[in-house]
Amino acid sequence: MAKKKKLRIAIQGIATSFHEVAAMTYFNEPIETVECLSFHQLCEGLRNGHADYAVMAIENSIAGSILPNYFLLQEYHFNIIGELYLPIHMHLLALPGVKLSDIKTIESHPMAIRQCAEYLHALTGVEIRESDDTALSAKRVKEFKLKNTAAIANEFAAKKYKLQILEKRIETHKKNFTRFLILTKRSNGKAESNKASLSFEVANEVGSLAEALMTFKNNSINLTKIQSIPIIGRPSEYSIHIDVEWKRRKGYDIAMREVLRQVKNLNVLGEYKKGKIEYR
Repeated sequence: MAKKKKLRIAIQGIATSFHEVAAMTYFNEPIETVECLSFHQLCEGLRNGHADYAVMAIENSIAGSILPNYFLLQEYHFNIIGELYLPIHMHLLALPGVKLSDIKTIESHPMAIRQCAEYLHALTGVEIRESDDTALSAKRVKEFKLKNTAAIANEFAAKKYKLQILEKRIETHKKNFTRFLILTKRSNGKAESNKASLSFEVANEVGSLAEALMTFKNNSINLTKIQSIPIIGRPSEYSIHIDVEWKRRKGYDIAMREVLRQVKNLNVLGEYKKGKIEYR
């Protein structure tokens, strides 16, 4: 019997990054991760067939929305087939034997740095340096034997690169999670769904956005997120991204037919099953 081929999942970062943890958690089967140091590279890898799916962070409960990724969703027209809320615990990692007083530089991904801002602002005489990935920062400390540099990363990176945890749980709020989207080039058909991500434009007129949003309310559709992003080349005009949830599919279908007449360029980015938020 032929061996089942592993799914190839594009992730932002390298092994032990939070994106890899999210991919392994969501798919819950042996996978092959395709490492990408930028979200643009991740999207290119999925578009060019180097991966079957991609896992993309879209927002964090402390640091907020990752706005550039909304532009990428519009540019690449991928289909969202799922989401995952991953609890995020940030640790300060260093070489064994190094003390906190030895640290002159702390390095990590910009989103990780923002999630630990309160802790970092309390430090004195320490340079904060941005990198492409949390796990890559940990790898650099190990490979280059950086005795005066610490990395912000997770416990998996600490184990892989045999680093000690100088400080545990340095995120600003302990109920910290990142929402990841699961992307593919084409829809897998009508899967069971109770949530959708949409984008559209509205006329620059009083009440035009409110009218569209009221349509969802009138059909018992819950609006869970709204994000506006500028339309490039059209000053003062915005694309509206929303997430909606429903208990009855019929109400969603009715609302969509009505909204279609109220907005421009309505795009269904994906219909999928709502992810659970479970703090650990």
